[in-house]
Amino acid sequence: MNIQQKDDGKHGAFELHDSETLAGEMVYTWAGEKMLIIDHTDVADAYRGQGVGRKLLDAVVDFARKNQIKVIPLCPYAKSVFDKDPSIRDVLRDA
Repeated sequence: MNIQQKDDGKHGAFELHDSETLAGEMVYTWAGEKMLIIDHTDVADAYRGQGVGRKLLDAVVDFARKNQIKVIPLCPYAKSVFDKDPSIRDVLRDA
């Protein structure tokens, strides 16, 4: 499985692919040059319960750290993980 980022300058997504199959994606919208909003996470039914959502969120957090970007998690899944895991909160807008 590999994660790819797509970004058109306004919107983007981190996608996790299993060979040719899209296992899941985390979609975001840019809110300025140094902030993004996680809008939505979707995991294919066959991949639920396998940590796909967390792998995608970890990729977003890694990207945010490397690029000094702050994150606003509007997606209920992403927000719940940020609430449970203080080790990734450094990228939150209010951190």
